[in-house]
Amino acid sequence: MSDEPTIETSETDLARHAEKMAKKKAARDKIMATKTGEKGLIIVHTGKGKGKSSSAFGMIFRHIAHGKKCAVVQFIKGAMSTGERDLILRHFSDLCEFHTMGEGFTWETQDKARDIAMAKAAWDRAKELIRDPANSMVLLDEVNIAIRYDYIDFAEVLEFLATEKPPMTHVVLTGRNAKDELIELADLVTEMELVKHPFRSGIKAQIGVEY
Repeated sequence: MSDEPTIETSETDLARHAEKMAKKKAARDKIMATKTGEKGLIIVHTGKGKGKSSSAFGMIFRHIAHGKKCAVVQFIKGAMSTGERDLILRHFSDLCEFHTMGEGFTWETQDKARDIAMAKAAWDRAKELIRDPANSMVLLDEVNIAIRYDYIDFAEVLEFLATEKPPMTHVVLTGRNAKDELIELADLVTEMELVKHPFRSGIKAQIGVEY
């Protein structure tokens, strides 16, 4: 006799389940029928939890998979090679421009003037890529950090996104501490919540997980 638990389903239970799911599908289809618009989204990934850039790169790889042109500008990261950058540059550079403009986190460079200059150069490049109608999506990785430290003019970022971003271009902005005004402007905002992280248990950043 098997020790595996069994789930007994009578014909009545199956019929009740089918009816319930049919009602859910009808309600869902009714909602989806009203969702016909399209627009270029402003997408913000913020919060203290891990996964902000990882999720954003997931969308970049979706664009690549669909043969859509896209671009990445990294504002802070740069001192360390990453799997995403290596893969894109090696195999998909025809579909995705990749610009690592930062030189690492500010406590690594210890040169505020250089950090500011690099961040401003990254923002100038980002504007060019967003304006380019060939790009369907542009990822501004860790731009919220550059904004937080006042390395770039936040008012200018807001004004550009509100008035110059092409209507069908998606722009993704990642990094902790996204400002309230950016959250208000955005169409899609996700806050990554930190529950547990191995770093707190003495585990270093590992290849294939963090980079």
